[in-house]
Amino acid sequence: MNAISHDVSKPVIAAGSDGSRLAALNAWVAEVAALTKPDAIHWCDGSDAENAKLIAQMERDGTLVKLNQQTHPGSYLHRSHPDDVARVEHLTFVCTTNQDDAGPNNHWMSPADGHDKMDALFDGCMKGRTMYVIPYCMGPIESPLSRCGVEITDSPYVVANMRIMTRMGAPALARIERESKFVRGLHSIGELDPERRFIMHFPEELTIKSFGSGYGGNALLGKKCHALRIASHQARSEGWLAEHMLILGLENPQGETHYIAAAFPSACGKTNLAMLIPPEGYRAQGWKVWTVGDDICWMRPGADGRLYAINPEAGFFGVAPGTSDKSNPNALASIQMNTIFTNVGVTADNQPWWEGLDNGQQPVTDWRGNAFDAAKGPAAHPNSRFTVSAKQCPTYSPEAENPAGVPISAIVFGGRRPSLVPLVFEARDWTHGVLVGAAMGSETTAAATGAVGVMRRDPMAMKPFCGYNFADYFNHWLSFDKAGAKLPKIFHVNWFRKGDDGSFLWPGFGENLRVLEWMIQRVKGEAGSVETPIGHLPADGELNLEGVALGEEGRAKLFGFDRAGWQAEFASIGEYLDEYGPRMPQALKDEQQRIAKALQD
Repeated sequence: MNAISHDVSKPVIAAGSDGSRLAALNAWVAEVAALTKPDAIHWCDGSDAENAKLIAQMERDGTLVKLNQQTHPGSYLHRSHPDDVARVEHLTFVCTTNQDDAGPNNHWMSPADGHDKMDALFDGCMKGRTMYVIPYCMGPIESPLSRCGVEITDSPYVVANMRIMTRMGAPALARIERESKFVRGLHSIGELDPERRFIMHFPEELTIKSFGSGYGGNALLGKKCHALRIASHQARSEGWLAEHMLILGLENPQGETHYIAAAFPSACGKTNLAMLIPPEGYRAQGWKVWTVGDDICWMRPGADGRLYAINPEAGFFGVAPGTSDKSNPNALASIQMNTIFTNVGVTADNQPWWEGLDNGQQPVTDWRGNAFDAAKGPAAHPNSRFTVSAKQCPTYSPEAENPAGVPISAIVFGGRRPSLVPLVFEARDWTHGVLVGAAMGSETTAAATGAVGVMRRDPMAMKPFCGYNFADYFNHWLSFDKAGAKLPKIFHVNWFRKGDDGSFLWPGFGENLRVLEWMIQRVKGEAGSVETPIGHLPADGELNLEGVALGEEGRAKLFGFDRAGWQAEFASIGEYLDEYGPRMPQALKDEQQRIAKALQD
């Protein structure tokens, strides 16, 4: 394959051994070119030379601004349109033949109507632009758990980000040629008009169409669109799980490493936990945390009955505000070079800046490119981001490239719950654990459009990302509990419990390792617990709190059990499950009723 742009009047071919096994890809590219009418077509090979050329082009046209190359070599700033700064769930659709297959958790449109609406928008939209064809692989190139896709876009910014976030270019194209199967993603920034912005998913066709946005997951189609919405549909039909989860390895002083997958809604601390630095006492003993992934996890049962996981992404697309040397020193170390920053502020000496950075500097320019004025809002947008290769993380695990994946010992669910929910509890069994995930609630954050701080149910942190009916999704989770399965234990955590004065009761950050240690001890059968109707809570003295200052209120609320509060919570959970109608698995309804009865007794 060559990396130069082609005049559209000439044949457009991705050359394989004989070209025939890429016939479907070539035909699709030609079809899209006929619809969008670009001036040129560029097949991306992922090379350094190609990337340098694109970066230089974006510098010239203002798409990227070069940052201070002494402090942040190879790093650039991108400012998106002020109306294009977050996911747009109300404009995101799942287009299935049967509306019930999409479920009440998704906005639905028929495939025919979806294609008609999108093709009308795409008609001629790339005139005067180059059409980029991006072959990519989600996951290690040689992993049987990985899946490939091709994104067509008119945004060189998307190309630069996809190069960081996926295994992009010639190796991916070679795998597509071998398999003759790939997810098709068509994207155009259009006019960046909020009234002409839609993200459509066609899971039965393994196709994505996104128009009118250049922001993150709306434009980097390998991310949430492919790796969660389409992949969750693939996973159901192929017997695996595509989840909104970090993956970390916890190594104890004996050199034994356990891998944990954890699901939190966006901006609830996934990246911080994935890159956690143990407290000083634990570090002195030899505890280590290894980062496999910070956002997405694909899991499949192995021959031994355990679940094995890969991180399908190759990079981090992290939230910048709040990232500091205190909150996440590993993330901060990761983004000191070769990073694309989106919608952050800039200092007088051209360094990136955001609220919470705490580096003693001050911004002079805000995320819109205007002179910074605190009275007019923050310097960095609350959902501003950094895109960086995972391999730059000091705690990056070599196991992230293991084609077989890593064995998962524990699955963790958690959200922002200022009241009721204790610091940690363990599910009684797999069915109870699925209910814990299904009923998970969290306060909304700036990662999505709409009000911030509203409590909503966000099952498995997949509310914006599950590509099919949640009732069927819960049933798919339940299906893994079968003869011979050696499933992970399931836990729920809440780092965000508040006291009567509104302050957080748990210190969080590195201290969260204490909770992970208790989980692994439970997995190994080495830690005690107190059984309650909602699950197993740490028994007194079983969770190491040495050096943690907790008052009487903190201990009572973080490790206590409010029966009356949980009675109301489980009544609400029952109502929530009923919203999905007859497709809701009876096993989950029975589990909810069992716990509700235990709470009454």
